[in-house]
Amino acid sequence: MGQAIRSDVLAGKVAFVAGGSTGINFEIARQFAAHGAKVAILSRKVDRVEAAAKMLVDEGHDVLGLPGDVRDYARLQEAFAQTVAAYGKIDIVLSGAAGNFLAPALGMSANAFKTVVDIDLLGTFNVFRASFEHLNKPGASLITITAGQAVKPMMFQIHACAAKAGVNMITKCLAMEWGPAGVRVNAISPGPIADTEGMLRLAPDDQAEAVIKGRIALRDYGTKSDIAEAALFLASDSARYITGAILNVDGGSELGDAQPDAIPAEYK
Repeated sequence: MGQAIRSDVLAGKVAFVAGGSTGINFEIARQFAAHGAKVAILSRKVDRVEAAAKMLVDEGHDVLGLPGDVRDYARLQEAFAQTVAAYGKIDIVLSGAAGNFLAPALGMSANAFKTVVDIDLLGTFNVFRASFEHLNKPGASLITITAGQAVKPMMFQIHACAAKAGVNMITKCLAMEWGPAGVRVNAISPGPIADTEGMLRLAPDDQAEAVIKGRIALRDYGTKSDIAEAALFLASDSARYITGAILNVDGGSELGDAQPDAIPAEYK
Protein backbone atom coordinates (compact mmCIF):
# COMPACT_ATOMS: atom_id res chain seq x y z
CA MET A 1 0.00 0.00 0.00
CA GLY A 2 1.13 3.53 -0.75
CA GLN A 3 1.92 5.91 2.06
CA ALA A 4 -0.15 9.03 2.60
CA ILE A 5 1.62 12.32 1.97
CA ARG A 6 2.61 13.70 5.35
CA SER A 7 0.43 16.54 6.57
CA ASP A 8 3.24 19.08 6.91
CA VAL A 9 4.74 18.67 3.44
CA LEU A 10 4.02 22.35 2.61
CA ALA A 11 4.73 23.75 6.07
CA GLY A 12 6.15 27.25 5.80
CA LYS A 13 5.04 27.62 2.18
CA VAL A 14 2.71 30.26 0.71
CA ALA A 15 0.45 29.33 -2.21
CA PHE A 16 -1.57 31.53 -4.58
CA VAL A 17 -4.47 29.77 -6.34
CA ALA A 18 -6.11 31.61 -9.24
CA GLY A 19 -9.64 30.39 -9.88
CA GLY A 20 -9.64 28.83 -6.43
CA SER A 21 -13.19 29.43 -5.25
CA THR A 22 -14.89 26.42 -6.86
CA GLY A 23 -14.41 22.94 -8.31
CA ILE A 24 -11.00 21.36 -8.80
CA ASN A 25 -9.12 24.54 -7.93
CA PHE A 26 -10.91 24.92 -4.61
CA GLU A 27 -9.97 21.35 -3.70
CA ILE A 28 -6.36 22.12 -4.63
CA ALA A 29 -6.42 25.18 -2.36
CA ARG A 30 -7.87 23.04 0.42
CA GLN A 31 -5.17 20.38 0.00
CA PHE A 32 -2.41 22.98 -0.01
CA ALA A 33 -3.80 24.46 3.21
CA ALA A 34 -4.36 21.05 4.82
CA HIS A 35 -0.71 20.21 4.23
CA GLY A 36 0.65 23.30 5.92
CA ALA A 37 0.60 26.15 3.40
CA LYS A 38 -0.84 29.58 3.86
CA VAL A 39 -3.10 30.14 0.85
CA ALA A 40 -4.44 33.10 -1.11
CA ILE A 41 -7.30 32.31 -3.47
CA LEU A 42 -8.36 34.61 -6.28
CA SER A 43 -11.65 34.49 -8.16
CA ARG A 44 -13.67 36.87 -10.28
CA LYS A 45 -16.89 36.78 -8.25
CA VAL A 46 -16.57 38.52 -4.89
CA ASP A 47 -19.27 36.50 -3.14
CA ARG A 48 -17.78 33.18 -4.22
CA VAL A 49 -14.24 33.97 -3.21
CA GLU A 50 -15.36 35.31 0.15
CA ALA A 51 -17.47 32.20 0.78
CA ALA A 52 -14.64 29.87 -0.27
CA ALA A 53 -12.11 31.64 1.95
CA LYS A 54 -14.49 31.56 4.90
CA MET A 55 -15.10 27.84 4.43
CA LEU A 56 -11.37 27.11 4.57
CA VAL A 57 -10.81 29.46 7.51
CA ASP A 58 -13.64 27.71 9.35
CA GLU A 59 -11.78 24.44 8.76
CA GLY A 60 -8.82 25.93 10.61
CA HIS A 61 -6.67 27.08 7.70
CA ASP A 62 -4.87 30.39 7.11
CA VAL A 63 -6.51 31.62 3.89
CA LEU A 64 -6.86 35.00 2.20
CA GLY A 65 -9.68 35.59 -0.31
CA LEU A 66 -8.97 38.05 -3.13
CA PRO A 67 -11.39 39.17 -5.85
CA GLY A 68 -9.86 39.48 -9.30
CA ASP A 69 -10.07 38.50 -12.95
CA VAL A 70 -7.10 36.72 -14.55
CA ARG A 71 -7.67 38.83 -17.67
CA ASP A 72 -6.89 41.97 -15.65
CA TYR A 73 -3.09 42.13 -15.37
CA ALA A 74 -3.04 45.21 -13.16
CA ARG A 75 -5.41 43.57 -10.69
CA LEU A 76 -3.22 40.46 -10.60
CA GLN A 77 -0.21 42.62 -9.76
CA GLU A 78 -2.19 44.07 -6.86
CA ALA A 79 -3.33 40.64 -5.70
CA PHE A 80 0.20 39.25 -5.62
CA ALA A 81 1.36 42.33 -3.72
CA GLN A 82 -1.50 41.83 -1.22
CA THR A 83 -0.47 38.21 -0.74
CA VAL A 84 3.14 39.17 -0.05
CA ALA A 85 1.99 41.91 2.33
CA ALA A 86 -0.04 39.34 4.25
CA TYR A 87 2.32 36.35 4.15
CA GLY A 88 5.75 37.70 3.24
CA LYS A 89 6.44 35.65 0.09
CA ILE A 90 4.97 33.31 -2.55
CA ASP A 91 6.30 29.80 -3.08
CA ILE A 92 3.55 28.15 -5.13
CA VAL A 93 1.30 29.53 -7.87
CA LEU A 94 -1.60 27.55 -9.32
CA SER A 95 -3.26 29.00 -12.43
CA GLY A 96 -6.58 27.24 -12.85
CA ALA A 97 -9.16 29.75 -14.09
CA ALA A 98 -10.88 28.43 -17.22
CA GLY A 99 -13.93 28.82 -19.42
CA ASN A 100 -15.54 26.33 -21.78
CA PHE A 101 -18.76 25.34 -23.52
CA LEU A 102 -19.78 23.04 -26.35
CA ALA A 103 -20.29 24.77 -29.70
CA PRO A 104 -19.48 24.14 -33.37
CA ALA A 105 -17.14 26.67 -34.96
CA LEU A 106 -19.95 27.97 -37.19
CA GLY A 107 -22.17 28.40 -34.14
CA MET A 108 -19.61 30.40 -32.22
CA SER A 109 -19.00 34.12 -32.40
CA ALA A 110 -15.53 35.58 -32.60
CA ASN A 111 -16.11 37.09 -29.18
CA ALA A 112 -17.03 33.70 -27.69
CA PHE A 113 -13.81 32.19 -29.04
CA LYS A 114 -11.81 35.14 -27.72
CA THR A 115 -13.38 34.86 -24.27
CA VAL A 116 -12.14 31.31 -23.74
CA VAL A 117 -8.70 32.10 -25.14
CA ASP A 118 -8.47 35.19 -22.92
CA ILE A 119 -9.39 33.29 -19.75
CA ASP A 120 -7.42 30.10 -20.35
CA LEU A 121 -4.40 31.19 -22.35
CA LEU A 122 -3.91 34.88 -21.67
CA GLY A 123 -5.01 34.29 -18.08
CA THR A 124 -2.31 31.67 -17.54
CA PHE A 125 0.36 33.97 -18.96
CA ASN A 126 -0.91 36.88 -16.86
CA VAL A 127 -0.90 34.89 -13.62
CA PHE A 128 2.58 33.50 -14.13
CA ARG A 129 4.09 36.74 -15.47
CA ALA A 130 2.63 38.88 -12.70
CA SER A 131 3.82 36.43 -10.05
CA PHE A 132 7.46 36.29 -11.08
CA GLU A 133 8.84 39.28 -9.18
CA HIS A 134 7.20 38.04 -5.97
CA LEU A 135 8.32 34.41 -6.13
CA ASN A 136 10.57 32.95 -3.47
CA LYS A 137 13.41 32.01 -5.84
CA PRO A 138 14.97 29.47 -6.19
CA GLY A 139 12.47 26.80 -5.24
CA ALA A 140 9.20 28.28 -6.47
CA SER A 141 6.70 25.96 -8.16
CA LEU A 142 4.22 27.14 -10.80
CA ILE A 143 1.41 24.81 -11.88
CA THR A 144 -1.33 25.29 -14.43
CA ILE A 145 -4.38 23.22 -15.33
CA THR A 146 -4.50 22.17 -18.96
CA ALA A 147 -6.70 19.53 -20.66
CA GLY A 148 -6.62 16.65 -23.10
CA GLN A 149 -7.95 19.01 -25.77
CA ALA A 150 -4.44 20.47 -25.93
CA VAL A 151 -3.22 17.43 -27.84
CA LYS A 152 -6.41 15.64 -28.89
CA PRO A 153 -8.62 17.49 -31.43
CA MET A 154 -12.30 17.47 -30.47
CA MET A 155 -15.37 18.58 -32.34
CA PHE A 156 -17.23 21.53 -30.82
CA GLN A 157 -14.11 22.42 -28.77
CA ILE A 158 -12.03 24.52 -31.16
CA HIS A 159 -11.74 27.34 -28.61
CA ALA A 160 -10.63 25.06 -25.75
CA CYS A 161 -8.30 23.04 -27.99
CA ALA A 162 -6.55 26.17 -29.19
CA ALA A 163 -6.33 27.71 -25.71
CA LYS A 164 -5.07 24.60 -23.95
CA ALA A 165 -2.50 23.86 -26.65
CA GLY A 166 -1.16 27.32 -25.90
CA VAL A 167 -1.20 26.62 -22.16
CA ASN A 168 0.98 23.54 -22.74
CA MET A 169 3.48 25.66 -24.64
CA ILE A 170 3.47 28.37 -21.96
CA THR A 171 4.34 25.63 -19.48
CA LYS A 172 7.27 24.35 -21.53
CA CYS A 173 8.61 27.73 -22.63
CA LEU A 174 8.56 29.21 -19.13
CA ALA A 175 10.15 26.06 -17.72
CA MET A 176 13.07 26.72 -20.07
CA GLU A 177 13.27 30.47 -19.48
CA TRP A 178 12.78 30.46 -15.70
CA GLY A 179 14.60 27.24 -14.84
CA PRO A 180 17.92 29.05 -14.38
CA ALA A 181 16.24 31.13 -11.65
CA GLY A 182 15.23 27.91 -9.87
CA VAL A 183 11.53 28.22 -10.80
CA ARG A 184 9.75 25.03 -11.84
CA VAL A 185 6.76 25.22 -14.22
CA ASN A 186 4.47 22.22 -14.76
CA ALA A 187 0.92 21.45 -15.85
CA ILE A 188 -1.75 18.93 -14.86
CA SER A 189 -4.08 17.55 -17.53
CA PRO A 190 -7.20 16.14 -15.83
CA GLY A 191 -9.41 13.56 -17.46
CA PRO A 192 -13.15 13.30 -16.79
CA ILE A 193 -13.61 14.38 -13.17
CA ALA A 194 -16.77 13.55 -11.22
CA ASP A 195 -19.01 16.26 -9.80
CA THR A 196 -17.63 19.05 -11.94
CA GLU A 197 -19.60 21.48 -14.07
CA GLY A 198 -17.91 20.22 -17.23
CA MET A 199 -18.89 16.60 -16.71
CA LEU A 200 -22.44 17.54 -15.77
CA ARG A 201 -22.69 19.21 -19.17
CA LEU A 202 -20.99 16.43 -21.14
CA ALA A 203 -22.73 13.55 -19.36
CA PRO A 204 -26.04 14.76 -17.96
CA ASP A 205 -27.53 11.27 -17.54
CA ASP A 206 -26.49 7.71 -16.67
CA GLN A 207 -26.41 6.58 -20.30
CA ALA A 208 -24.02 9.33 -21.38
CA GLU A 209 -21.87 8.68 -18.31
CA ALA A 210 -21.64 4.97 -19.13
CA VAL A 211 -20.53 5.75 -22.69
CA ILE A 212 -17.73 8.04 -21.48
CA LYS A 213 -16.54 5.64 -18.79
CA GLY A 214 -16.51 2.83 -21.36
CA ARG A 215 -13.88 4.69 -23.36
CA ILE A 216 -11.49 5.28 -20.44
CA ALA A 217 -8.78 2.71 -19.76
CA LEU A 218 -9.56 2.65 -16.02
CA ARG A 219 -13.33 2.71 -16.69
CA ASP A 220 -14.11 5.42 -14.17
CA TYR A 221 -14.12 9.15 -13.57
CA GLY A 222 -11.41 10.72 -11.48
CA THR A 223 -12.09 12.83 -8.41
CA LYS A 224 -11.17 16.36 -7.47
CA SER A 225 -8.88 14.88 -4.83
CA ASP A 226 -6.97 13.00 -7.55
CA ILE A 227 -6.08 16.31 -9.18
CA ALA A 228 -5.39 18.07 -5.89
CA GLU A 229 -2.99 15.35 -4.78
CA ALA A 230 -1.13 15.60 -8.10
CA ALA A 231 -0.84 19.35 -7.56
CA LEU A 232 0.37 18.73 -4.01
CA PHE A 233 3.14 16.49 -5.35
CA LEU A 234 4.23 18.99 -8.01
CA ALA A 235 4.22 21.80 -5.43
CA SER A 236 6.32 19.82 -2.96
CA ASP A 237 10.06 19.33 -2.74
CA SER A 238 9.49 15.71 -3.82
CA ALA A 239 9.13 17.12 -7.37
CA ARG A 240 12.24 19.31 -7.14
CA TYR A 241 13.70 17.93 -10.38
CA ILE A 242 10.50 18.04 -12.43
CA THR A 243 9.83 20.97 -14.74
CA GLY A 244 8.19 21.44 -18.12
CA ALA A 245 6.04 18.35 -17.53
CA ILE A 246 2.42 17.85 -18.56
CA LEU A 247 1.14 15.36 -15.99
CA ASN A 248 -1.86 13.39 -17.23
CA VAL A 249 -4.23 12.53 -14.39
CA ASP A 250 -6.90 11.06 -16.61
CA GLY A 251 -7.31 7.34 -16.10
CA GLY A 252 -5.68 6.80 -19.47
CA SER A 253 -8.33 8.70 -21.40
CA GLU A 254 -5.76 10.59 -23.49
CA LEU A 255 -4.41 7.28 -24.81
CA GLY A 256 -7.48 6.88 -27.01
CA ASP A 257 -10.84 5.17 -26.79
CA ALA A 258 -10.43 1.88 -24.93
CA GLN A 259 -13.55 0.37 -26.50
CA PRO A 260 -14.73 -2.95 -25.00
CA ASP A 261 -15.27 -4.47 -28.46
CA ALA A 262 -11.54 -4.23 -29.15
CA ILE A 263 -10.62 -6.26 -26.06
CA PRO A 264 -10.69 -10.09 -26.25
CA ALA A 265 -13.32 -11.53 -23.92
CA GLU A 266 -10.78 -13.42 -21.78
CA TYR A 267 -9.05 -10.15 -20.88
CA LYS A 268 -12.13 -8.12 -19.96
